[in-house]
Amino acid sequence: MRNPLSKPRVFRFAPSPNGLLHLGHALSAILNHDLAAACDGRFLLRIEDIDPARSRPEFEAAIYRDLAWLGLDWEKPVRRQSEHLPFYGAALERLKAMGLLYPGFLSRGEVRARVEAHEAAGGVWPRDPDGAPLYPTEERMLDRSEALAWIAAGRQHAWRLDMDKALALAPDGLGWSEAGAGPEGETGIVPARPERWGDVILSRPDAPVSYHLAVVLDDAEQGITDVVRGQDLFHATSVHRLLQSLLALPTPAYRHHGLVPGPDGRKLSKSNQDTGIAAYREKGVSPAGLRALLAGYGFVFH
Repeated sequence: MRNPLSKPRVFRFAPSPNGLLHLGHALSAILNHDLAAACDGRFLLRIEDIDPARSRPEFEAAIYRDLAWLGLDWEKPVRRQSEHLPFYGAALERLKAMGLLYPGFLSRGEVRARVEAHEAAGGVWPRDPDGAPLYPTEERMLDRSEALAWIAAGRQHAWRLDMDKALALAPDGLGWSEAGAGPEGETGIVPARPERWGDVILSRPDAPVSYHLAVVLDDAEQGITDVVRGQDLFHATSVHRLLQSLLALPTPAYRHHGLVPGPDGRKLSKSNQDTGIAAYREKGVSPAGLRALLAGYGFVFH
């Protein structure tokens, strides 16, 4: 039983409404729900609909339907990111005022062409933990008045974090407490290595705030104490810890769990309808049967 004088631990499940939930989402949702129940904590649901081009109301409705079918209950009202754009914008302006952001004007195609030319000539282009090439850094030195004039003229751009400047403000020993494990078994106190991600995007015209920035702001705003999520986000935690440090936000405890393999052994995708929660429900699988299926992969529930 929780000490009545202590604050409850707070867990959350935060899907994006850009497709139907699959077995991997079910695993994360159940783990967060059960861990919260085991410690007399709170379980929140957050809808990460910051990308208007991909978010759909029918997918949001399906999230509620699937989680209710699993037997999960969450606090209301649900936080929807699209309803808090000024909140994220204020943090972006704060980082700009700190001199940590710059506008990047290169398109994906321009970056890809540069990378291909560099590698065709025998060079090695640095890549992030997900395998994507890092963004070139010469625009860090652009004259600010010239860059703002380009923006005013309607030139497409994204606001990027100057990683070198950000790291200069980060404390020594930046890291996090890992109760689960990373892809290579990393656990315990894990050192953060945000430099591996290069100058990450924090805002672009079609998505006013990036996942990286929105998630740390939301976790702080909602008082999240425990972040439980898949290993595919393990390395991104380094960027999250850096942003938390820069914005003086609290640091949750982290627990990354293994991923449910798809039929081809790869990470599940929302595009694979056969592994969707709704597909199992339609086949007559019960919520208990779905838990048993996940347990068969070696996942332990609390």
